[in-house]
Amino acid sequence: MLVPAFTLAAGVVVHYPPAASNINNFTFALNGAGAPGIFNSSTTPNPRYGVYNWCNMPHVRAREYKNPPKDFSLEYVEVIQRHHKRTPYASNTFFKEDVAWSCVGSGPLLGVKASKGPGSEVPDIQWQASTNAQNPWTKTVGPGFIGSTCQFPQITDQGLEDSITHGADLRAVYARRLGLDTHFNPSISQIRVTNNVITSQVASGLVKGLFPGSAGIEAIIQASAFDSLEPSYPCSKASQLRNTITSGSQAWNDHLAKAADLYAKLDAISGTAPKDTAGWHSSFDHYYDNMSAKQCHGKSLPCSTNDTSLCVTQEMADTVYRIGNWEYSYQYRDAPESAQYSALRYGAWVLELKGHLQDKISGQSKMKYVHNIGHDGSISSLLGFLQISNMVWPGMGSEVVFELYSQSKSSPHHDSTSKTFFIRGLWGGQPLQTSTPLGVLDMVPVDDFFAYIDSMVGSGEELFSACNS
Repeated sequence: MLVPAFTLAAGVVVHYPPAASNINNFTFALNGAGAPGIFNSSTTPNPRYGVYNWCNMPHVRAREYKNPPKDFSLEYVEVIQRHHKRTPYASNTFFKEDVAWSCVGSGPLLGVKASKGPGSEVPDIQWQASTNAQNPWTKTVGPGFIGSTCQFPQITDQGLEDSITHGADLRAVYARRLGLDTHFNPSISQIRVTNNVITSQVASGLVKGLFPGSAGIEAIIQASAFDSLEPSYPCSKASQLRNTITSGSQAWNDHLAKAADLYAKLDAISGTAPKDTAGWHSSFDHYYDNMSAKQCHGKSLPCSTNDTSLCVTQEMADTVYRIGNWEYSYQYRDAPESAQYSALRYGAWVLELKGHLQDKISGQSKMKYVHNIGHDGSISSLLGFLQISNMVWPGMGSEVVFELYSQSKSSPHHDSTSKTFFIRGLWGGQPLQTSTPLGVLDMVPVDDFFAYIDSMVGSGEELFSACNS
């Protein structure tokens, strides 16, 4: 398979448009019917497993896992996932409503431990959010906080259960194939999180399922100034491209204008000013997050506290969900600038992935399993980089898995064998379909995969230069 030779440094990243579907058809997003998947439960019935479930996206598990031909040997696995379900972010809770979130007994664990001495035996500290009527600001920071015992955001107890199940499902597939013990072994396994505490909260559940014999582990984290996983490294060119794709795009501004009637109905219920400065009208992100978090946890859709006859209907919510998915498809796949944006925005993490694979192939690394826990911005940027054929807004727990396989071949003239290496990329537990010349990431020669990465990013120095050009 030949991959076109072009480089990011030359500014000639090739955009391969995604397939046409209801997701990137704005007419359907605005005027269609129904939600674009499951939004009210973490459970997907087995016969339907693989469908879009915002509350708990499909992932690798034994029931659906497809084994490659027997002459392929699994050498290394790297997983990247979004965190599991949570409360809304604080910035998305400013509805004029009184909807309490209870996290009694399930707050985040924080504290510090030393490697030896008395500090090695300190107890865990659990946060428990509270309000006090004597604090006059309690009722001014947002009605969503009243009566709540959660931080915003915080992985909920249901999100923690999903994290444990996710880890157990991965263990059922990979532990035997890779020789992973019940105890976490940092010489062959690695867990990485971002600076956002919710990824560490998910890690606690994931490790319980993936390495059930471990009482505690060390997770890898990069400084927020250059974290490639979140991502949070500075890239002014990527920021410029994002503005071009959104506020600078006629298609983006048109979709907001066409949704004016929906905005008016939602604003009347939430009390949000039509010309707010908090981003409620630059996309549907805030409304989407507020309502989907409620529905995933069995809470009712919001009503106005000023007029209880004004409530968000399921039809309104479904339309928000359809438009939200259209927005992610446009930002990361449909916009002509989206491929270059993703290359810049997530190129550093992909270069790290390439390095892990190269070290394994060359024999310099004993690592067998690496697990990264990030955000929707992590997964969407990676899917944009890979130029997935059908883009969606990556839901809770969504994952991409990279499996490195070897195939041994005997030399007919020498008493020796050689190995060739292949990549399989899984999205939702199944081989990922791209719009690129790579096609389906199912036993793609690793050199072709590396050539594609090089074509999108080049070297680390070229990526750094392109970000600051």
